[in-house]
Amino acid sequence: MASGVDRRPPFWGLVAIVVVLDRITKILAERALGAGESISVVGETAQLRLVHNPGAAFGLNLGDYSRWIFMVVAIVAIVFLFRMWRETAVADRLRLYALGFVAGGAAGNLIDRFISPRGVVDFIDVGVSGLPRWPTFNVADIAVSCGAVALALSLWREDARRAAAVVPPT
Repeated sequence: MASGVDRRPPFWGLVAIVVVLDRITKILAERALGAGESISVVGETAQLRLVHNPGAAFGLNLGDYSRWIFMVVAIVAIVFLFRMWRETAVADRLRLYALGFVAGGAAGNLIDRFISPRGVVDFIDVGVSGLPRWPTFNVADIAVSCGAVALALSLWREDARRAAAVVPPT
């Protein structure tokens, strides 16, 4: 840092952007959709359908304590992701953004678990006729998924750079 200014994207700013977008879309979905009701966006392929998920991704449920277990897991994950962000090189912009998006998605779903015992608000329903539908999801889930893919790509690129830097003995 030549000028003493950290040129990283602001971790908590990225988290806040995801959380705000997630909260706004969930509030709108809850206002517009009743239980069991769906709104077609692209025929039967993409619909808006309100679901409350008390478990985790893909309906993973750990019984009566799922809500509390997943709240603790989310808090630990956000702390871990922030520590990774602080240790990431400023030049690795992809990883910095990825960490902020994953943490923002975790925080968005954490807020739902905190607000309501019904669980996380999911409302985006995608599927192809004749095949099982994808689990219903939300903006926080999109941030986690895209951030996780970007993080994996960043880590893969780092491994590839390290492998290229290793010169075989002659």
